[in-house]
Amino acid sequence: MVGIKTSCRLSGINRSTYYRHRDPSPKAPREVSTAAPPNRLSPAECHHIITVLNSARFRDKAPRQVWAALLDEGVYLCSVSTMYRLLRAQGQTRERRAQARHPAKIKPQLMAQVPNQVWSWDITKLRGPGPGRFFDLYVMIDIYSRYVVHWEVHSSESGEIARQFMQNCIRANSGIAAEVIHSDRGTAMTSQSVADLLSMLGITKSHSRPKVSNDNPYSEAHFNTLKYCPVFPGRFGSIQDSRQFCRRFFEYYNHEHYHSGIGLHTPFAVHIGTAHAIQDKRAQTIETFRATNPWRFTRRPTLPGLPQAAWINEPSELGAAERQAPDQRKAS
Repeated sequence: MVGIKTSCRLSGINRSTYYRHRDPSPKAPREVSTAAPPNRLSPAECHHIITVLNSARFRDKAPRQVWAALLDEGVYLCSVSTMYRLLRAQGQTRERRAQARHPAKIKPQLMAQVPNQVWSWDITKLRGPGPGRFFDLYVMIDIYSRYVVHWEVHSSESGEIARQFMQNCIRANSGIAAEVIHSDRGTAMTSQSVADLLSMLGITKSHSRPKVSNDNPYSEAHFNTLKYCPVFPGRFGSIQDSRQFCRRFFEYYNHEHYHSGIGLHTPFAVHIGTAHAIQDKRAQTIETFRATNPWRFTRRPTLPGLPQAAWINEPSELGAAERQAPDQRKAS
């Protein structure tokens, strides 16, 4: 006599399949008894408990306080959990204190079509000579041209230093201020001294949402370029060393670095408005070479285009074609 387990193993049939075919009609589920428990409170008892809890004596007390006070008087109505359950059914359980409601921060949406429309600034840490020693690098960048308007290195971060830094930015830009200055929500950026200065100058201030680094993309990307530079040191021996390095780096970045986001032009050329003339000269150089050596080309070469606009959080309904001119244009 071979058992079911052995037979199923030898025949290759799953045991659950065998049992399902042997008894195809499932048994009706057992009905669950819905009878009320014998210790259930009657409607009259529930009403009495609610009346006691809402009485002038106990309406300002928590159920635990009511339960203890009545118990000391030799009265037992129900458990504390039952009191809470009955109050919950009446919609009478909630936080007693007024809760602070913080509305969601508005998503910043900024667009720049020419230089000096929108500036973005931030502060990053530079490692000092020893553990726990840092220097603070303040950087202001134009989001359209990617030009670093001004930078400073300080030993600390404060609203007063930030105020003076902004004044120096305008002075370094030949007295021209941006229409909007954007930053994250650091203590220096949201300080009253900075807010008073921007208000006095008639500059609109803009801030990122809390803990959303994507709301300040140009400053974050610029710091990434800085700190991933091959010659960026792990530590600076002094604040003078950090200033000397930043002076060389930003001079190179503004005047020699060909930025992919602005059609492979230097930020300085875009900032002062000579990029279009340089673009035409590049196109002419390519066309001259193409006319001399036509066999080198299977199609007309193109140039990376200059951006039509720079966005911080571009609205989703706008397409890439509205944000930026075609990445490639005819060389002719």
